[in-house]
Amino acid sequence: MLTTIDTLTVYDPRGTLRQTVTPTAPRVQALAGLRLGVLDNSKWNANKLLRGSLASLKAQHEFAAVNYYVKHSFSKDAAPELIQQIAAECDIVLTAIGDCGSCCSCCVRDGIALEQLGVPSAVIITTEFLRETKLTRAAIGMPGLQPVVIDHPISSITDAEMQARMAQVVAQAQQVWLGAS
Repeated sequence: MLTTIDTLTVYDPRGTLRQTVTPTAPRVQALAGLRLGVLDNSKWNANKLLRGSLASLKAQHEFAAVNYYVKHSFSKDAAPELIQQIAAECDIVLTAIGDCGSCCSCCVRDGIALEQLGVPSAVIITTEFLRETKLTRAAIGMPGLQPVVIDHPISSITDAEMQARMAQVVAQAQQVWLGAS
């Protein structure tokens, strides 16, 4: 026997996504005189990349202070207390490095947490994880956060390649903080 159904109801198992898009922190007008925070996620070569980039930035800008912080797990978000401390002690932040799955999303979440507290943050990721970073920024509600994108890889490169990556960081981080395109 054949039965005809006039109406078929289909339920979407994904549910409804309700999300508030949060803007980034206001960008700064100039870098001189600001307190720069550097958040190292303890990933292989993050320290080398950050310290080299920092040396170039300090040669170009007279920061009021530079504060260096290390989180002890690259695959976890920074502790809320550390984020609060950085926000209280710094005007801008540079953090690295996102060059694999969990460290990318954690760096982005750290940057977003700082942005939500009013601190412009330059989050360094590599080219291989640009798409994942975009998805993370959208999922968390801050798609406007522009990352600093450097060439992949980081862990197995020569000193000359590291210098090239540092130059990428310096140029892009300044653009992120100043809101330049």
